[in-house]
Amino acid sequence: MLVTLLPKAGNSLRIGVSGLPGAGKSTFIDAFGSMLTAAGHKVAVLAVDPTSSRTGGSILGDKTRMARLSQDANAFIRPSPTGGTLGGVARATREAILICEAAGFDIILVETVGVGQSEITVSEMVDFFLVLMIAGGGDELQGIKKGVLEVADMIAITKADGDNATRAKVTASDYQHAMRIITPASPTWTPEVVTVSAVENKGLDILWENIHRHRTLLAASGEREAKRQAQMIRWMWAMVEDRVMTSLKSESHVKSLVPDLGKDIGAGKLTPALAVEKILKAFGM
Repeated sequence: MLVTLLPKAGNSLRIGVSGLPGAGKSTFIDAFGSMLTAAGHKVAVLAVDPTSSRTGGSILGDKTRMARLSQDANAFIRPSPTGGTLGGVARATREAILICEAAGFDIILVETVGVGQSEITVSEMVDFFLVLMIAGGGDELQGIKKGVLEVADMIAITKADGDNATRAKVTASDYQHAMRIITPASPTWTPEVVTVSAVENKGLDILWENIHRHRTLLAASGEREAKRQAQMIRWMWAMVEDRVMTSLKSESHVKSLVPDLGKDIGAGKLTPALAVEKILKAFGM
């Protein structure tokens, strides 16, 4: 099915949206997506909810946090559980992007849980990576610790309204200075820092203008096409790794070894490295 749809896919603008918990990702997407549909765009939101490591369940409550967009005829919201996959990105997210594009959605928003490796993983499947930050969090440059500035095409300081508006401007200035010490991923684009308010719909138009300018510049330089080709190759290898791991864990010879290996490691009779050698040998490697 995906091969059949490929000729009709690839024409959208893929935007990754990440940020720390509390940055207001869902509220932002609700306001930003509604602005885009009002302008005539068809918007698909692929939101990924973290899966519980204990119960294996997810809340999948994104639609409840996107009240306007969930009722918009030109919007589609699909929450998916992470399923424990690397980076908090559902295994089928890339396939879902292609299907949404073939269905006529010209803007694809991929919302990540905003923890661990999720920023890196999502940045490798979108054209533009937006990171949301909040002012007054105690450590205004917390993004530097996570290396998120290196993959961000833009940083938006959210909740820039009311008493927080001035604080947001100061935080934006701090991040703008921090960005100067980071080598841009693209020679064509220098990441911007903006302030937005989803509640008051402020700054969303400026943010969209910058995203559109980014798309125009990278398309003209050929970087956009080259980036997508590289992403498809990385996708191939990610699937290879996933298939190999699945096969390894389901191999009967390996499954029979694991309990005893675990006991030996716990008792200090075996090192993890030697256990790996035994597992790979049982797998025929």
